[in-house]
Formats: sequence, C-alpha cells, structure tokens
Amino acid sequence: MTFFPDISTFANIGPISIKWYALCILVGAFITLAVSQRNLVKMGYPKSYAEDLFYGCLISGIIGARLWYIIFYHLGDYLANPISIIMTWQGGLAIQGGLFLGAAYGFYFTRKKKISFLRAADAIVPSILLAQALGRWGNFFNQEAFGRVVNESYYNFFPSFIKNMMLIDGSYREPTFLYESALNVLGFFLIAYVLKKYRENRRGDQVYAYLMWYGITRFFVEGLRTDSLYVWGTQLRIAQLISLAFILVGSIGFLGLLRRFVKAKKPIILFDLDGTLLDTEMLIIESMKRVLKRRDPFVKIDRETGLSFLGPTLSETLARFMPEDEVPAAFEFYRKVNRELHRSLLRPMPGALDLIQDLKAKGYTLGIYSSKKKDMVEYGLVLSHMREYFDVIVGYDEVKQHKPSPEGLFKACELLDVSHDDVIYVGDTDTDMISAHNADMYSIAIVTHQEREEALLSTKPNSAIHSLDEIKEILGKDIAWTHSLT
Repeated sequence: MTFFPDISTFANIGPISIKWYALCILVGAFITLAVSQRNLVKMGYPKSYAEDLFYGCLISGIIGARLWYIIFYHLGDYLANPISIIMTWQGGLAIQGGLFLGAAYGFYFTRKKKISFLRAADAIVPSILLAQALGRWGNFFNQEAFGRVVNESYYNFFPSFIKNMMLIDGSYREPTFLYESALNVLGFFLIAYVLKKYRENRRGDQVYAYLMWYGITRFFVEGLRTDSLYVWGTQLRIAQLISLAFILVGSIGFLGLLRRFVKAKKPIILFDLDGTLLDTEMLIIESMKRVLKRRDPFVKIDRETGLSFLGPTLSETLARFMPEDEVPAAFEFYRKVNRELHRSLLRPMPGALDLIQDLKAKGYTLGIYSSKKKDMVEYGLVLSHMREYFDVIVGYDEVKQHKPSPEGLFKACELLDVSHDDVIYVGDTDTDMISAHNADMYSIAIVTHQEREEALLSTKPNSAIHSLDEIKEILGKDIAWTHSLT
C-alpha cells in the first residue's frame, strides 16, 4: 500500500487507487448518515429506516450526479468512450443531479413506509450541507471548482497547501471551492439550530431553508467559477439556472404559499383518560383508600398522598405501600371496588363530551392511551357516553412497557394503520408529557391541579391549557404536529 502517491490520490492498494475525491464524498455521506440517524431515531423511527434510506439515497444520488454531469458536459465524448461513464473516481459528479434522484428515492421510500416525506426530509436535508462542504474538498484535490486568475499575494493569509494546490496551469486560481464549503457549513448551523430555535415548527421549513440557502450560495459561487457546466451551446450556466429554481421553490414553501394549494392534514388526537377526559380523582383516591384501609384500618391518607395515586399505574402505586407478594391480591380488590364506585363517583371533565363530539364532527380521528386496563377504560367511556367517538383504545394490559415509554402511543398508531408523524397527545401528568416527547408527538398538558402544575410544566409541553375547550384554538395553528424536528 502506498499513501499519497500524487496530489489527487489518497492511497494505492496494488492496482486500485483510492482518490481523495471519492474519500471526501464517502466521509461526507457518512456524516450525513450519523446526523440523520440521530434525528430519525429521536423522532421515533427505527434505526433501520435511517440506514435503508441512506444507502438508497446514496446510490441514487451518485447515479443522478453522474448522469447530470455527463448529459451537460461533452455528452458525445462519453458516448464515444462508454467505459469512462463509470469512472467517477476521476471526477465528474454534479451535486444538483444527485439531489434530484436522491430526493426521488426518498419520496419512494417514505411512501412505502407510510411516513411523512417532508418530516423525514426536515431531519435529513440540512445535514446534506455538511456532505456538500466536504465534497468540495474532493474538488480541491482534483483541482476543480476554481475561479479566475489571481495574484500570488491573494494567498498571503491562506495555508500554503491551499495556495500550492490552487496553482493550476501556471496561474493561481481563486478558491471558489472553499467559499462554497464554508458557506455550506454556516448554512447547516443556521438551519439546524438557529432557525429551529426562533421559528415555530412547520413541516418542510428546514427543507425550504436548505433550498434557499444552497440556491443563493451556489448561484453566487457558480458566477465566480471558470469551469462551469453550460446549457448546450449557450452561455447559461446549468447550476445557476437550477439554483434560481431552488430559491424560488424554497421561498414559496418557506412563506407558506404552497399550503394554499395543499389541504392541511388533520392530526390524530390521542387522549389520556383519568384526569384528562374523565374526572376520576375521587374515584381513584376512594378506591385506593379502601384497599389500604382493608390492609391497615388506621392508615392515614392526606391530600398529598391521595394526589400521588393519580398518574402512575396501579401496580406502581400498590408497590409503594405493601410487599410485592401482596400486590396481586390488592390489585384485584382495587379493580372490584373501583368498578363498583364508577357509577357514583365517575364524571366527565368539564367540556369533555362537547369537545369530543365537536372534534369527531369535524373529521378528527380520536384515540385513548391510558394507564388503566382496557376493559375499565371502555366501561368509563360507556358510562360517560363517549365510547362511540373513539377509533382506538390502548390500555395498560396491551403494552409491555408502560408510560413514560411511548410503546402505547406507537401501538395506537399501528392499530389505526397510520404513522406517528401527525399526532397530538393530551394528558394531565408529567408522565403523559414525557411519553409524548419520547414518541416526538405534539404534547398538550391540561393543568387540573395547582399542586402538580410545576412538575407538569417542567416537562416543557408544546402547549399548556386549563380548559379542554382551548384545544380547538390550538388546532387552528399552521404547524407540524410533532414535539420537535430534531
């Protein structure tokens, strides 16, 4: 093995040459994979989705970039020597062609997996700027993507290796590759961090910001280059024309003008039950009191202790007060007492029935994910005349991992045969909110107890309300129904 045999080659392994150009592209691609994988997993997608999507887009992107370059750069020469078409290690990839074919594969993949194309794109596309930034250094090693002739003094403040590599055909050339590389890195941080922090989360915003930033960057840099690709027989630079299209589409999308022509997708709305739709405070506290007094008639239960019964699963609460071997019998006694008390102590939360009826009439898909067993959830909904309005119910007994795990929320989506891309979860405890965040779903916290308000709001829900009726106002927003983008 021989390292650095010439300026464009990283290493020779026997007859095989590993070019810096290919190495830069691959390293940049894997940086994109790492960032995208982190984002997609955080958004609740399986790790395998990121890998499958990456490799499909990478292969499609390389093919697209090569075809774009061939079509607009001496097509006749490549047709005269067809074997040269596959010699990508010698240079000759046009990133814009790669973006088009890579995006086409991404659209196919997301449709196949029934996930939002724009949501996945928001998680992935900004990181492409990092790959493009590194790819430009591949051009550097190939002595491509350069600009006008400049004086040697231009490089007085540049590292010597850049100066030496920019001596091309006896003249120093302007390092336009470096301009674009630096602007791409800057664009990534502005889009992935600054934009996200200061703009309300809307689906596609990061994609549109990418199109605008890269379009402006490439249009400016391309105008400085002296080795551009041109439309056949004209002085029109292909990259600048495509850049103008990127800027136009990105601007229209970012300003929300495209939404006028696309019907907004209604989010799925999932609710917690106890304390959210049904006022079960007295029911739960009284049921638990009877269980504990049966074991110890002199036990004292103050309000703080009573409120601690709300939220956790029944098994978790019982385990706090008795040995593990006593929990199963206490569990069954609680269920018996709780069911007997339903008719006398259960009542809907203020405005719950009206809200559910109104949402259903407007075409929303509704569901329940509760820490109670499913049969008790259904019993409570029947007594409160709300059962008919819910399309799916997931109870404590239908999941292996309970809140704050997102398993129950994902199961509800699975039963509805939808992705979790546009889902709202409404709950009244910090555990509910953490469950929603772990699924990267939009969270609405309903504050019902002043004593628990601080803990509830400390989870940073997307919205906090004091009345169920406020949900209607939230639904009027033009945003993405997810907790975050990354």
